[in-house]
Amino acid sequence: MVCELGFERKANYAVHTFVTGNAQIYWKTIVEHVHYSETDHSVDYVKSVRSLGPLCESVHLHLQTLTMEQFEEQFVMWFQWTRSSEIFLEMFGILKCPHSTAIELSLMKLTSCLERALGDVFLLIGKDCPFLLRDLLASWELSTIFGQSVMDVLRVFIGSPDGLNLRNILWHGFASPQEIPVKYSSMLLLLTVGLGQLLKNYLLQTQSDLIHRPYVSLTNLKEMHVFPDLSHELLSLAEELVVKSSIVLKTMRPFWITVLTLFRQHRYVDCVMLLLSQLESGLRLLFTTVNNCPSRLITAETSFLYTTFDEMLAKQLSNEEINKLPLVLGESAMEFLWDFLNHQEGPRIRDHLSHGEISLNNFPKEIANSLLAFSVTLLSRYSKDEIAAVKEHAFLRPLVSCANNYCSQCHPIALLKKQILQCVKSINLWSELPVVPNEQEMTGSEDFATAHIVVIADIFSLVQVYLPQDIKLPGGSTNSLITEMLMVELCRKPVRMLFCPRSVLEVTVVLRQISVQCHQVSCQVISSCETRYNQWVNKSLRSRQRHNYLRLRRSIKCVSRVFKLILMLITLELISIHAVCDKNPTEYQQYLKSLKLILQYMENLVTYTSPEKNKWDETLDLTYKALIKIRTFLEKHQMLMQLAR
Repeated sequence: MVCELGFERKANYAVHTFVTGNAQIYWKTIVEHVHYSETDHSVDYVKSVRSLGPLCESVHLHLQTLTMEQFEEQFVMWFQWTRSSEIFLEMFGILKCPHSTAIELSLMKLTSCLERALGDVFLLIGKDCPFLLRDLLASWELSTIFGQSVMDVLRVFIGSPDGLNLRNILWHGFASPQEIPVKYSSMLLLLTVGLGQLLKNYLLQTQSDLIHRPYVSLTNLKEMHVFPDLSHELLSLAEELVVKSSIVLKTMRPFWITVLTLFRQHRYVDCVMLLLSQLESGLRLLFTTVNNCPSRLITAETSFLYTTFDEMLAKQLSNEEINKLPLVLGESAMEFLWDFLNHQEGPRIRDHLSHGEISLNNFPKEIANSLLAFSVTLLSRYSKDEIAAVKEHAFLRPLVSCANNYCSQCHPIALLKKQILQCVKSINLWSELPVVPNEQEMTGSEDFATAHIVVIADIFSLVQVYLPQDIKLPGGSTNSLITEMLMVELCRKPVRMLFCPRSVLEVTVVLRQISVQCHQVSCQVISSCETRYNQWVNKSLRSRQRHNYLRLRRSIKCVSRVFKLILMLITLELISIHAVCDKNPTEYQQYLKSLKLILQYMENLVTYTSPEKNKWDETLDLTYKALIKIRTFLEKHQMLMQLAR
C-alpha cells in the first residue's frame, strides 16, 4: 500500500486544480479522490490511495518548483496554527534536497506536531481530547470544524491502520530509509496549509480563539542522567557495533548511523526520535526470535496486531503465554525501558514525543545520552562473535556496568522510597527551628504527653521484630534511634519492582499517600513555627496567639517521634510488600483497612495543623488515638504470625 499502490495510476493535475492563485487550497479536488464502500459507506482505503497517488505526485512536483522564499510567502502563515511553523519550513527544505533518512525524520516531526495542533482544535468544542490520533480524526468535533470529507482525507494518510498509516509505521520502526514516497510528505504539507485555512474561517465565524495546551516539561533530569557522557571514541565504537549487531536489520543501519551523527551535532530531539523507532525495531527482532514468532517481525498490516513496545515489554503475550524477552534482557534492562517509556511518573519519552506533547526546542541532552548509551550496550550485548573483543573495550565497561546495575527511578515503589527520605529530612528540620526565650519554662518541662511516649515505646518494641537481621539498633530513646541514616539503610533494601501484582501496587498507593500527607504536615509545621517565631520576636502576637504558639512547640516534640515511627513502619511494610500476595482476601482487606486508618490520621493532621486551624491540643489527642490503633494492629499481626508458626 505504501510503496506501490499510489503509483499504479498515472495522471497529471494542473496546479490550479488543487491550489488557487492566492495560495488557497482547493479541497474539492482533494476530497473527490476519497472513495467509499458501497455497502457501509466507510472509506475504501485501497481505492482512495490508488486515486490520490497521482494527485500527490502533482503536488510534489509543484512544490519542487518553488523557492524557499516563494513557499514562505505563500504558505508560512497557514502553519502558525500548529505552533511549529519552523518544522514545516524545515520539511520543505528537505523536500528540495532529500537525503537517506531525512524524509522519515521530518514526517515523524510533522505527524507529531500535527496531532498536537489538532488536539488543540478539538478542545474548541470538545472535552478530554482523545489520546490516539485515529480516534481524534474520527471525532465529530473535528468533523464539525473541518468537515467529514477533510477528516477522511487525513485518515487515508495518517489516521487509520487500514490506510497508509504513515505515522505508526514510522514511529514504530517498520519503515526503512527512503521507503516512504516523498510525494506523501509534500501532500501532508499542503494538507496542513489547507487545515490552517479552514480553521481560520471557523474561528472568524465563531469569533473564538485557538488556545494551545502547554507542553509537558521533563523533570528530574539529574536522576535520568544515569550513564557517563558519550565520548567521541564511544560514538565511533558504536558505529562498528551497528554493522555487527544482530538486532540491527541491514536495511535499518542508515537510521542508526544518522542517530549517532545527530547526537554529535547536538540535535538531541531528532536523535531521540529516530533512536526510539530503531530501538523498537531492534527489540522487535529480539522479541520475535526468543518467542519463536518470526512472522511478527515485519507485521504492519491491518489484519494483525502491531508488535510494539507495549507488547514487547509486557509480562505475557497476547495469547497469555509468558513473554521471554524480559527473561532474556534481565531486570535491569527492563526497569530502564519501563522507566523511560512506560511508568506514568517517568518521562514516557516515546508517548510524549510521538503525540507532540514535548516542545522540540531545547530537548534535554540527559535523556538523549541515557537512551543512546543504553542502546549502545544492547548493540554490544548482541554483537557478532567476530568482535567479541569489542564487548570488553575499556570505553564500554562503564556503560555496561551502569546498564547491569540500573534500578528503577520511576516505579511507584522507587518513588515511595524517595518520598520517605524526603519526609525524614523535613521532620529533622523541626529540631533546628528557632526557640523563643524561656520557652522551656513556659511550656512545662519534658513531662508532656507521657501517655503518648509509653505507647510509642510499645510500638517501637513491636516494630523491631520486623527489622532486617543485618540492621542492629543500639540502646537509646525512640527519637534518637530512628535516624536518617537508619532510614536510608532501610530504603536501600532491594524490593522487586518488575511486573508487580495488583495488590502490591494498591498497597504502594496507600503508603505513598501516607508519606505525601506526612510531608504536607511537616511543611505546615515548619512554616507555622517560623512565622510565629518572627511575630513573637517582633511582639506582634496577641495573648491567645502566644499561647497557641507555645502549644504548637509542645505538640511537635511528640508528633515528630510519632512521624518517625510511622515512616519506619511504612518502610518496613514496603521492604516486605510482596508478602501481601500470600494473604487471603479477608486478611488483605483488613490489612488495607489498617493502613488506611494511618492515612486518615495523616489527612486529619493536615487539616488540624493548617494555618487556618492551628489545633495543637486536638493534634495530640488525635495522635494518641492513632497510636492505640497502630499498637492494636501490630499486636494482632504478631499474634497471627505466632499462630501460623
